[in-house]
Amino acid sequence: MLESYSIKSRSHSCHVTGQQFAEEEPFITALFPDPDSSGYLRRDFSLQAWEERDKEEIPFSFWRTLYRPPVKEEEAQVTPHDPESLFAKLVEEDEEHTENARFILAAMLERKKVIRETDTQQLPTGLLRIYENRKTGDVFIVKDPQIALADVESIQEEVQQLLDPEIYTQPEETPIPEENKEASITETSTEN
Repeated sequence: MLESYSIKSRSHSCHVTGQQFAEEEPFITALFPDPDSSGYLRRDFSLQAWEERDKEEIPFSFWRTLYRPPVKEEEAQVTPHDPESLFAKLVEEDEEHTENARFILAAMLERKKVIRETDTQQLPTGLLRIYENRKTGDVFIVKDPQIALADVESIQEEVQQLLDPEIYTQPEETPIPEENKEASITETSTEN
């Protein structure tokens, strides 16, 4: 079973009634196991629909939130190596070797109030933290890798390298062609 997921943004209407949410209207977001994959389905419910829903279908996680209309694309200034884009990309790819980096990026984005933790779920394989992007409503599930304090600095350096790859790329020395080596040596000896 995969343990990190990217779940798309909030709906603009109730899953049950189809009624549009009003700005700042409280509603319930719930994640349900997806029978067709190893992931989760997101469903958004009005408060009344949530209370009246079929209680036999048990959600993996749920929380109350406020509806906010989508953010216009031109307002969001995203660069290829910004923490938010990198986090979403790493969660989407879900590669095991980026588990620590995803967790550190989630902590950074939570501190900057870009995402908020909405729930935690303890599974036999570990603790899952569920985050929601405050502007877009995108949901991300990230496994808490229980990073040892001694490892934090090296993981932060790894994240910094992912964010600024140019800084960590050493320029290769350009080899001097054989025919120019002799000329270069002669010029150096005549200057002395």
